[in-house]
Amino acid sequence: MPIKNYGVLKGKAVKTMMGSNNEPHYQVLIKDDAGTQYRIAINIKSQASPSDVLYYVGENFHSEELTTLPDLKFGFTAINPNNPSIGLDYIRGHLFNPSQMIPLPPEASGPDNDLNDKLQDYFKQAIEHGAIIYAFGQRWGPETNQPDQYFKFSPGNGIHDIHMNQGNTGGWTKDNGTWQDGGILIQFEQDKRWVAIFLAFQSQSWCTDENGNAIKPVDECDYKTVNVPK
Repeated sequence: MPIKNYGVLKGKAVKTMMGSNNEPHYQVLIKDDAGTQYRIAINIKSQASPSDVLYYVGENFHSEELTTLPDLKFGFTAINPNNPSIGLDYIRGHLFNPSQMIPLPPEASGPDNDLNDKLQDYFKQAIEHGAIIYAFGQRWGPETNQPDQYFKFSPGNGIHDIHMNQGNTGGWTKDNGTWQDGGILIQFEQDKRWVAIFLAFQSQSWCTDENGNAIKPVDECDYKTVNVPK
């Protein structure tokens, strides 16, 4: 069964909060043009082994999706079977070469060598330049009975599952689907440049069927060896 409430959030980053081994999400406060606040929660550690998350960044990203994204309204846009054209699919969308992904720990001593550091660098740039963030994933909220857990705005509201959402096994099989992968695109308007950040778990298989379910185990079809179909 695909994840519920899949879509893309368009807004600008305001504040960040780095994660840790014990708090395995990097948090970003996002505002849209109406002042509505959202939190995006980005996994920096996998619950399944191996725990290091796969990371890919495209510094000057080009994709067909970029021709339509700037036309979206700020805020959340649902992507469903009736509106699939802007959905992300790491395997079928030809967005990047999976073999270029690298596993990164959530925290490591030294600069620019863990997932926290990488995300912090790009979101710091986004805040400084007023870049537009497009966060793909599953929406939660509005949570009318409580403020946001991290940034304390109310009502709580945001996006998670900002990673590949297919090829899962075990308890996460229920989240499998095609054209519903998560990711971050950052539009630096002044530089006419896009940065793409894509994340996946090493426990996910890169050989999936039309429902996003694994058709080969990950040790037979992982990010290093997959032949992305054309």
